[in-house]
Amino acid sequence: MSAELQASRQDATLILTISNPGARNALHPDMYAAAIETLSTAERDDSIRAVVLTGADDFFCAGGNLNRLLENRSKDKSVQAESIDNLHGWVEAIRDCPKPVIAAVENTAAGAGFSLALACDMIVAGASAKFVMAYVKVGLTPDGGASWFLSQALPRQLATEILIEGKPISAERLHQVGVVNRVVPDGSVLDAALGWADQLAQLSPNSVERIKSLTNEAQRNSLDQHFESEKRNFVESLHHRDGLEGITAFLEKRKPHYK
Repeated sequence: MSAELQASRQDATLILTISNPGARNALHPDMYAAAIETLSTAERDDSIRAVVLTGADDFFCAGGNLNRLLENRSKDKSVQAESIDNLHGWVEAIRDCPKPVIAAVENTAAGAGFSLALACDMIVAGASAKFVMAYVKVGLTPDGGASWFLSQALPRQLATEILIEGKPISAERLHQVGVVNRVVPDGSVLDAALGWADQLAQLSPNSVERIKSLTNEAQRNSLDQHFESEKRNFVESLHHRDGLEGITAFLEKRKPHYK
């Protein structure tokens, strides 16, 4: 069986499954284009309210394939550079997707697999799950935005420790420092992520999209710039159909129904 990114649906949730049997779901360049295209399609599909990224066979992702990387040493440097550009395109597609993206991590998220989990809006992990940036162990440096995401989320000292030592860090430790949102029993991660996605699907799609955009903007905006962005989004949300439904439902003491 070949490496592939499988796409399926459960109600309003798109499920993307990293699958590479026998290779601990190691990434392959073919997955990058598939992920970008699938997320682009999801962006235009109003029936999709959330996305869950997971790995096949109760294993999230081992990251890059070292045999392929070794082969790329005999090729022009542009070959590896293009591959990384495409991986970064997948990461950007996760960040730019207006729907919330939840990583469901069983067992291990390593290297670029860890990067993909970090790119997601939320992370659900199994109790014994491990996250590792082992690039340094093979004389390499991170890709997939890992050094940026960790530096944004953690104190510099802890981010540096994770990246430079290359040792596994537990889901519980990352939960304590706010990188992992929820830790659940092993074997129940996908169900937990899908249940959370179903809850998110009941919320205002307009509000969810705008809030995700605001949190992304906050990392590059000054406070004054962000005030303007918040004002614009609030006013537009108030005059959106979801704003009318949400306020009316609250005043009428009923559950809102968003289209």
